Amino acid sequence: MKFIEKLLSKNSYDIGKQAENEAVKILKRMKYEIIARNFYTRLGEIDIVARDGEYICFVEVRMRKNNKFGSPADTIDIHKQRKIINTAKVYAAKNGIYDTPMRFDAILINGDTEHGKLHNIKAEVIKDAFRL
Repeated sequence: MKFIEKLLSKNSYDIGKQAENEAVKILKRMKYEIIARNFYTRLGEIDIVARDGEYICFVEVRMRKNNKFGSPADTIDIHKQRKIINTAKVYAAKNGIYDTPMRFDAILINGDTEHGKLHNIKAEVIKDAFRL
């Protein structure tokens, strides 16, 4: 049973990384400048930190294979938002970002997964998905 759990966990991790890589491609096509990926603190994680014009954007990537248990947007509840906001505050403090406008964006991805690969991707970018 442990082998199955590890395999499922590894596949979920790999698919999550593929979704983040796809999100980076989308942001680059939209002319975002990628600054950092996977910024971790004990408070949480920021998937992508990017610049969009004058804004520093903290981008949350959410992926679902289907909407059976809710859409990707449904997973960014108030608790997740607070974690992202608090982690973004740490990032801003560590990087001396005080007078730069900041924004919280989301990339919502739906796609099929087969043999550990993500395909048939449909993505939606939501600028200013939530606020402080």
